[in-house]
Amino acid sequence: MISSMTGFGKAVSLINGFSYEIEVKSLNNRFLEISLKLPQTLLNKEYELKEIIRNKIKRGKIYVNMVIKRESDNGSDLIINQKKLDETMAVLQVIKKELKIKETIKLSHILQFRDLFSHEVDDFSDTDFESLKKTFSEAIDNFIRMRNAEGEQLEKDLQQRIANIETAVTEIESLYRNETNEYFEKLKERVKALITDITSYNDRLEFELALLADKSDIAEECVRLRSHLKFFKLALAEGTDVGRKLNFLCQEMHREANTISAKAISTQISHISVGMKEEVERIREQIQNIE
Repeated sequence: MISSMTGFGKAVSLINGFSYEIEVKSLNNRFLEISLKLPQTLLNKEYELKEIIRNKIKRGKIYVNMVIKRESDNGSDLIINQKKLDETMAVLQVIKKELKIKETIKLSHILQFRDLFSHEVDDFSDTDFESLKKTFSEAIDNFIRMRNAEGEQLEKDLQQRIANIETAVTEIESLYRNETNEYFEKLKERVKALITDITSYNDRLEFELALLADKSDIAEECVRLRSHLKFFKLALAEGTDVGRKLNFLCQEMHREANTISAKAISTQISHISVGMKEEVERIREQIQNIE
């Protein structure tokens, strides 16, 4: 099954009194590009968390946002950094003693130190981080499930468009076989009508018509186009990391469709080939979203 490069995933868990909320989303990108928005205390774990993504995803611009808050009974998620508070109190006591300040240290003094309070967890134990990684992986897995669901719909659409192109190629081949002889016989008659004595030019006329017929032959293009369609369907069946391969095949299909259109000897073939090119263009647009 193919996978889309766009999607969204989320996971939430409660670990040791803290709420962990992780959201993952992505956009199309030729390569894998990861952007993590982490709490300050988790910046040193960025590489390890990115490795989890790299092991599961091959392409796309991935955005991850993580919010960690304390779950408290009083409705506040404010966290006191006890270590910094103790250090601050010790420093204030030293200053008070050195400067011989008699005033008592008050709460208003302590509140001036804003770094004593935060909405983020101050430190992670190894056990807590392992639990966090499980939540992180769950968010990535939910994200991948959505990508796969979108990919399934994309695959159905692509299969239908490939079938439409195969039908168009069959129609063009049939029309070409039926119309080629008739077309060149009419062309010969027109030339004869313009030239009074055709006998002296007959060999030359046959030679020029043969050259024109060779230039208008689309059999090879149809064969190559069918080959590209075959390999395109095989790549779809592979399903994993096939975006680049499909893009290459789409370029080749577009090249053959253009040539067929340029060589068209009738308005019917020209009309069908234009429709075929439109289908190839829609496929090209769709596969930009395939991993």
